[in-house]
Amino acid sequence: MKLYWHGLQDGLERLRANTIFESFVIGVIIASALLIGAKTYEEASRFDQWLVWMDTAVTLFFLFEILVRMAAEKRFLNFFRNGWNIFDFIIVVASLVPINDSEMVLVARLLRVFRVLRLVSMIPELRILLAALVKSIPRMGYVALLMFIIFYIYAAIGSFMFNGIDPVLWGNISISMLTLFRVATFEDWTDVMYDTMEVYPYSWVFYLTFIFLTAFVFLNMMIGIVLDVMQKESAAEQLESGQGEAAEVHWMRERMALMSEQLERIERHLEQDKRQQ
Repeated sequence: MKLYWHGLQDGLERLRANTIFESFVIGVIIASALLIGAKTYEEASRFDQWLVWMDTAVTLFFLFEILVRMAAEKRFLNFFRNGWNIFDFIIVVASLVPINDSEMVLVARLLRVFRVLRLVSMIPELRILLAALVKSIPRMGYVALLMFIIFYIYAAIGSFMFNGIDPVLWGNISISMLTLFRVATFEDWTDVMYDTMEVYPYSWVFYLTFIFLTAFVFLNMMIGIVLDVMQKESAAEQLESGQGEAAEVHWMRERMALMSEQLERIERHLEQDKRQQ
C-alpha cells in the first residue's frame, strides 16, 4: 500500500511540475476571468445555463488541481508552509460557495472575481513583482511622507498667495493640496499657472520647482526603490530555483570558498612536513 501511495505521489508530483499542465491551469484561470466578464453583459442572459455549467466546470477543475498539489506533497502540512499555497487554497475554497442561492449570489460572484489573482501564484514573474511591491511599501512610505511635507509647504504658500485670485483652487490648505495634486499629475496645470501669472508674473517658479520635486525627484526615487527590491527578489528567486546569474555567482563563490579551504589545508600540511623534516 505504501509503495502504491509513493508511486501515486511521484506521478502527481510529475503532473504538478509538468509545463503543459501548468499552462492549462493558466488557461483555465484566464477563461474563468473571461467568464466573469461575460456575465456583466445583458446579452449573456440567453446563455445563463451554459455559463452556470462552465462556472461549475472551472470550480471543479480548480478543486482537482489544488487536491493534486496537496497530494503531491511528501508531507501534507508542507503544503500550508508556502504562503502562495495558502492563498490558492483560500481562493478555491471560496469558489465553492454556491452561486444559485439568492442570498449568497452577490458574495459568490465577488469571491469568483478573486480567482483571477491565481495568475499571480502561477507565474513566477508576477510573484516577484507582487513581492517586490509589498516589500517596497515601507521604504516608499518615507518618500511619501517627504512628499506630503513638500505638498503641505507648497499648499500653504499657494493658499496665502493665490487665495484672492481663485478661491476655488486655493481657498484653504486642503483645497490647495488637491490643486497641487492636479498640477503634479499634469492635468491642465498650465491653466492654473496662467491664472496666477496674470497677477504674479513670476509665479511660474512656484509651479516648476514643485513639479521638479514631485514629478521628477520623488517619482524617480519610488521607481528606484521598487527596482532595487525587484532585483533582490529576482536574485532570491534564482538562488531558490538554482538557475540564473545569481545562482551561478553563488555557486562560484561556494566553489571558491571550498578551494580556499583546500589550499589552506595543503599549506598547513606542507608546513607540518617542513617542520618534521
